[in-house]
Amino acid sequence: MKILKWIGIVFGGILLILILAYVFLELTKGVEAETPADWEVPRTSFGHPSLEGVWSSATVTTLERVLPVPFKKLELNKLEADTIERGFNSFFESDKDPSDPNAPAPEEGANVGGYNTFWMDPGEKLMVVKGTIRSSIIVHPSNGMIPYHDEARAMLDDYISGVSGKNARLDGPEQRPLGERCIVGFGSTGGPPMLPVLYNNHYQIFQTPDHVAILVEMNHDARIVRLDSEHVPPQVTPWLGDSIGTWDEDTLVVETTNFHPGQSFRLAIKHQVYMSPEARVVERFTRVGPGEILYEFTVDDPSAYKEPWKGEMTLRKTPGPIYEYACHEGNYSLPGILAGARYEERKALEENQATIQEQGAGL
Repeated sequence: MKILKWIGIVFGGILLILILAYVFLELTKGVEAETPADWEVPRTSFGHPSLEGVWSSATVTTLERVLPVPFKKLELNKLEADTIERGFNSFFESDKDPSDPNAPAPEEGANVGGYNTFWMDPGEKLMVVKGTIRSSIIVHPSNGMIPYHDEARAMLDDYISGVSGKNARLDGPEQRPLGERCIVGFGSTGGPPMLPVLYNNHYQIFQTPDHVAILVEMNHDARIVRLDSEHVPPQVTPWLGDSIGTWDEDTLVVETTNFHPGQSFRLAIKHQVYMSPEARVVERFTRVGPGEILYEFTVDDPSAYKEPWKGEMTLRKTPGPIYEYACHEGNYSLPGILAGARYEERKALEENQATIQEQGAGL
């Protein structure tokens, strides 16, 4: 009986070790691809690989690798990803409560705040690309950061400092970011490269034999890609740049140049990017499964970067339709911002004049 008891303890211990090993492997391995073995790339009626449909880029993954030191690697395991996702989602959940309708007005000069996170849709999961969980969209350089020249980095920092706070540039609408002015979407959501933001992360792709159109949910931007064409003259600089494309087997390759000078600074909460008008962006769209497009891009701008930088994302198919984002409709943000600045100027002038009068009366 003692022998049987001893054998039971040994086998029980082995079983426990096997169970723990299985759990550990499940938590630390990557994510397997779900593409059926017999899946084939769908094609349009004119024979091109089909990219059509509504696609989402919403994700917890950020452009640059800004996570704490333990997560400073490109590929994460499930345990690490779960830790990051729980922290991110708990932060957003904490700010979803309805606003108190009986709350008093904020004190004069205090931040009035914005709408709560109920209205935001940044995604709840880190992005899975090529079967691995990613900590950043950037895959090159290896540190996951944009390789700015010092001068370009300084220009971006100076622009960011002028967006808000005591150094905010408020002389006129031209000094405000493009998203505030409803000209293009926040940050680089319209692209290229097309990067995720806090909400409205959907794209709808349409195809004809000689064009591909990408409708961007944020600010309802639309980018037209001319197939097998030439770039427009260099003095023509449209918003979102000038995009031409060609098919490399089943991959759509898009080259964009001629960027508008006003689009050099692309600011969003999840990314801040500087690109000069001379930048060149090459994107690759590859349908890799029934519900996925592999989106790869390279940004080359010798005046701004020490070397080209590259990113990879997965665009996931999602039910439509995309509803119009009417940015200007009922939007009083820009006139409110400028009116507030003029009020502050008048107040400072009145206080200054009162001080001068007091000093004059004392003479």
